[in-house]
Amino acid sequence: MSGPHPLRTLESIALIAIGGFAGANLRFLVARLLPGAGGTLLVNVVGSFVLGFVLYEARYTGILTERARLVLATGFLSSLTTYSTFALQTTLLARPLWMVANVLATYALGFSGVLAGRTLARRVGGGDR
Repeated sequence: MSGPHPLRTLESIALIAIGGFAGANLRFLVARLLPGAGGTLLVNVVGSFVLGFVLYEARYTGILTERARLVLATGFLSSLTTYSTFALQTTLLARPLWMVANVLATYALGFSGVLAGRTLARRVGGGDR
């Protein structure tokens, strides 16, 4: 019988659930404090930055464990960020120009966030390992 040990799989599910619980609660809090497209833009950009760091730190620093990456990337960030809410809120904006601006801002800032996260990971790690 191949594949991960059942306890390892259960541990992974539990770690993802813990991260997801924290991310969903932070997303709820941000939505209460900054409702609408602004809050969604904020969590998506911050999430892109953190994901950029988490994914690139493995290459440049290795300071996070596999378990920490699982909690942060798969659990926390998956619950914090949201494409479906972004799409819905964009269609609800009052003017077409605001819709276009929201899409452009989300993608431009999201990609910038990933690049900034990668840059931070490089600086923390001192470059390629």
